[in-house]
Amino acid sequence: MKKIAIFASGSGTNAENIVRYFANRTNVEVVVLVSNNPHAKAHERMKKLGVPSFTFAKDAFDAGDA
Repeated sequence: MKKIAIFASGSGTNAENIVRYFANRTNVEVVVLVSNNPHAKAHERMKKLGVPSFTFAKDAFDAGDA
């Protein structure tokens, strides 16, 4: 099975559509959403869909510490 991480920083409508698209697939699973925006609505959407989400600062990504 392939596992997908979604990167989002806004409302999360595209992220939600991706999760819903793969929801009934047996070969692909969305396992996490990562964002650089702690206030992104995408976090709320993922919570409702049962997908964990995390926020990391851009500098943590750049430093390889995320």
